[in-house]
Amino acid sequence: MKRAREHIAAVQLLGKMNGAVGNFNAHLSAYPEVDWPAFSKRVIEGQLGLTFNPLTTQIEPHDYMAELFHALIGFNTVLLDLCRDIWSYISIGYFTQKLKEGEVGSSTMPHKVNPIDFENAEGNLGLANALLSHLAQKLPVSRWQRDLTDSTVLRNVGVALGYQPAGLRFRPARPGQTAGGRGGTGARDLDASWEVLAEPIQTSHASLRSGKTVREAEGTHPRPRHRPGRAGGLHRYPANSRRCQGTARGHDAGQLHWPGRGAGEAGVMCHDVR
Repeated sequence: MKRAREHIAAVQLLGKMNGAVGNFNAHLSAYPEVDWPAFSKRVIEGQLGLTFNPLTTQIEPHDYMAELFHALIGFNTVLLDLCRDIWSYISIGYFTQKLKEGEVGSSTMPHKVNPIDFENAEGNLGLANALLSHLAQKLPVSRWQRDLTDSTVLRNVGVALGYQPAGLRFRPARPGQTAGGRGGTGARDLDASWEVLAEPIQTSHASLRSGKTVREAEGTHPRPRHRPGRAGGLHRYPANSRRCQGTARGHDAGQLHWPGRGAGEAGVMCHDVR
């Protein structure tokens, strides 16, 4: 959200004051002694607070509008995704909505409270994005800057921007729409999904095979040892692998082992190496 807001704030709003064809012709014919580009820049930036665009045609090309609308779409999309996620968590019981005394959430099921704030937000943000997307695609495009399709479309900028604040009202302002946690649901799902521990177990095994702590391994890149593979490729051994002396039970002399504890992937962890 912070990055999306920064993208919106970074868009420069441009302005022009260079006449009907963009090159100060009429201005210069009336007052040839005036430095019109400098004067226009002072007015646009100093008095209007916009960024001066010195190169335009009959109209300001609207490129900055497309950039702004795309930034707004990105901001809205983050919120829209959040609304859908919260709605889904409510539906599966991870979140529950606090009931407001006397509130009727459904005409047919009075005991039910629908997540209407999140649903309304999703709908309004979707409408805003649909309009903003068309504005961003249409406004920079014209027929030699001579048609009035941009004027028709510009009348709907307020409509698009109006749906956005309506979508921002998904924040649970009413007590009956406050989302809170439902104890036990997530814990039960987690207890039924032990496979999520596969990654930490695999990582732990890898650290045992290396025989090094994270601090010891950090920044070290030992030269790998290789042997021919079955398909003509190379298998990589740890850099500290050695030939076993054969005195350990179940180990053969000459087998490639490396120091440590436990089993290895291409050899055997062994304390009987030289």
